[in-house]
Amino acid sequence: MDLSNKAVVDRLIQDCIKGDRKSQQFLYKTYYGKMLVVCYRYAGTKEEAKDVLHDGFIKVFQKLKSFKNEGSFEGWIRRIMVNNAIDHIRKKKELLTFEGDSSLELLKNKLSDDNDDEMFVKAQAEILIRLIQKLSPAYRTVFNLFVIEDHSHKDIAEELGISVGTSKSNLAKAKQRLRDLYLDYIHDKEERDNKRF
Repeated sequence: MDLSNKAVVDRLIQDCIKGDRKSQQFLYKTYYGKMLVVCYRYAGTKEEAKDVLHDGFIKVFQKLKSFKNEGSFEGWIRRIMVNNAIDHIRKKKELLTFEGDSSLELLKNKLSDDNDDEMFVKAQAEILIRLIQKLSPAYRTVFNLFVIEDHSHKDIAEELGISVGTSKSNLAKAKQRLRDLYLDYIHDKEERDNKRF
């Protein structure tokens, strides 16, 4: 089934709305893997990511009637998953924000050095996802929204109910923490490799 074809997507949606189990299973299986990765970036564990994913698919099926078949169907599902992940974090009251006198100082340390950027680009996706899981919920959420979902700090601030400065500060702290975690990972890997010889 070619889901890049709007007519095919429209037919799939209509069949899902009518309660056709095969169409619903097809939609679920088609997007399960990609959307699990999206949810995992926001969740603390794989189990939590699966819970967020499950709730997200329930919302997808509930909102199918509102999809206007304009733009990417996968992008529409992705937005629902991201919003659901953010709602999940809010419900757990884990979304901590950090503001204060140190915000400006931390912003000065924002990763902008080309070598740092290269280091992250070279990191394998699986390793980077594991490292992102180690960030606090506040850092992880802002990092994902800004870096991966390509939201502006203004949009993030509005969506999360924080200031633009807090969004920028949390991103800077997230990048610094990711850099430290990655350097620790490399150091530990080198030690493990050296012990083998």
